[in-house]
Amino acid sequence: MSKTITIDPVTRIEGHAKITLQLDDQGEVSEAYFHVTQFRGFEKFCVGRPFYEMPYLMERICGICPVSHLLASAKACDVLLAMKVPPSAGKLRRMLNLAQVIQSHALSFFYLSAPDFLMGMDADPKERNLFGAMRKNPELGRGGIRLRQFGQQVIETLAGKRIHPGWVVPGGVNEPLTIEKRDKLLAQIPEMIAIAQKALAWFKIEFENFREEIRTFANFPSLFMGLVTPDERAGYYEGKLRFTDSHGNIVADNLEAANYAEFLDEAVEPFTFMKFPYYKPLGYPGGIYRVGPLARINLVENCGTPLAQQEWIEFRALERGAVLSSFHYHYARLIEILFAIEHIEEYLLDPIITKPHARYSASLNNLEGIGCCEAPRGTLIHHYRVDEQGLITWANLVIATGHNNLAMNRGILQVARHFVRSEKLNEGMLNRVEAVIRAFDPCLSCSTHAYGQMPLQVRLVSAQGSVLDQICRGS
Repeated sequence: MSKTITIDPVTRIEGHAKITLQLDDQGEVSEAYFHVTQFRGFEKFCVGRPFYEMPYLMERICGICPVSHLLASAKACDVLLAMKVPPSAGKLRRMLNLAQVIQSHALSFFYLSAPDFLMGMDADPKERNLFGAMRKNPELGRGGIRLRQFGQQVIETLAGKRIHPGWVVPGGVNEPLTIEKRDKLLAQIPEMIAIAQKALAWFKIEFENFREEIRTFANFPSLFMGLVTPDERAGYYEGKLRFTDSHGNIVADNLEAANYAEFLDEAVEPFTFMKFPYYKPLGYPGGIYRVGPLARINLVENCGTPLAQQEWIEFRALERGAVLSSFHYHYARLIEILFAIEHIEEYLLDPIITKPHARYSASLNNLEGIGCCEAPRGTLIHHYRVDEQGLITWANLVIATGHNNLAMNRGILQVARHFVRSEKLNEGMLNRVEAVIRAFDPCLSCSTHAYGQMPLQVRLVSAQGSVLDQICRGS
């Protein structure tokens, strides 16, 4: 007798979604679906707007990672102007992006996922939250809050605002960095490095308690994609796109993001508003790939900063080829936090960072522009077309989270088949199905936020429609 289990909403993620599990006549999970329930209309309502407004419109896609959209949009506008930005502005933009990585990864790891590690996947949900985690390990909790604060402070110091800043503009940035502000940020670097190292040391011991989750949390062969620089480092702001396979072999390399339509396509499914990008040469759904922290660490040949390099070497030793378990997105985030702190220090120590000339001016020179950067969750692409007056006639956004959509759907199927038992619902069982989504840290509706407490109701319903079991959280 077939049954359906619905988890609505998925908790401790950025945005709103639900999961449907379909059980067959033997009570085994046969299908799993990750439903994104909000509709995004940014690509349509920007049509008719002047191109120079796009960075400020596009950063409002997201309240969690607005800098990523701001930078990808500004880079697309740079192409419309047919210009490069001043060297100091380029480094300031890079530093802003790394600060975004720190604050976003800290939110994902310490606020959303650490309660599972500290309290356990089967813990009472009344305790399995940030406040419970703070009580269990105050030092770790305070460190996570401090890391996120630092990332936001770097953004505010550079761009004037922590959320939706207007500092990055076509042609550069609006204002250079002063020596006083630089020194204020530099003074905080040693503390941030120490916090990141302590968190890594703790987690490398802690994840040994989650071997079953490591084996089953979206742990399967796939491609990986991301930007790579000429010196074989992850290209958070620039670089060429690379695809590698599950053995670590390069499948395609030196791909221009401007030509993304030649090797990427997007499918749609009736059960979700989020599209399914795939690697064209392998078709759909065979062209499944992953992006984000796990992909970036799998793609590169070195990390690029001394402390993060040692952590990268240790991480890559987990597997002979690519590290495949999506549980290790968490581990990869901590390494990227350490890398970002070290790299921000390098930029702050570079004399060019305080040069006063930070913007070039130009008129419209191209009618099409594509901008690409690495958002915290993966590769982000903004593609605009304009008319002769510079008004947007068409836009396409390939959002970082979307790249992982195929992998997230396959991941919940894998973990549900391992943990879900049809006879009786169990809180820890359902939490693990949600937790595999949290490993990817999806940013779904981005700027949409719920007011007050979000209730959760999970029902086990028979084929005849009767409720066999039920779990409620909140009210």
